[in-house]
Amino acid sequence: MHRRTFLLSSLLPAVLAASAEASERDPAQTFVLQHGDIDFQPWQGLPPGSGEVATLYGDLNKPGPYLVMMKWNPGWFSAPHSYATDRIQVVVSGTWWVNSGDDFTPRLATPVPAGGYVKRAARTFHYDGVPSGVADPVVIAVFGVGPVDVRLADPSLPTWRRF
Repeated sequence: MHRRTFLLSSLLPAVLAASAEASERDPAQTFVLQHGDIDFQPWQGLPPGSGEVATLYGDLNKPGPYLVMMKWNPGWFSAPHSYATDRIQVVVSGTWWVNSGDDFTPRLATPVPAGGYVKRAARTFHYDGVPSGVADPVVIAVFGVGPVDVRLADPSLPTWRRF
């Protein structure tokens, strides 16, 4: 028997015995929030029915890291905007459409299906959303460092647009 295989096989009974004696999870050390318990709330200051947000960690508007989940409903896109810091997103479910620039042309947006990753560079204009006619909303997980400090490319136009 190979030395590595022998060592692993001789340790296996001890590992199994230790796991049988393991303590229960301590919520102060390992917090768990199941999918069905995530509390999505309507986005403040945005059109009714456009989407919802759930803050999981931190605060978008305060210094420090944050993690939120956003639910975008079909038919809505954000106007071109930028953030003060980089932002990292992972599509959890559905398909999200993203584009760069200050020239709102959602028909040219790139679809990003569930499992896809998007990174937004600080102070670069971009927009995103879910076109009309799509059956289901998209849910994205968003991580960044606050405060976000959103700036619109053209503040005279609506922050959210139907498409």
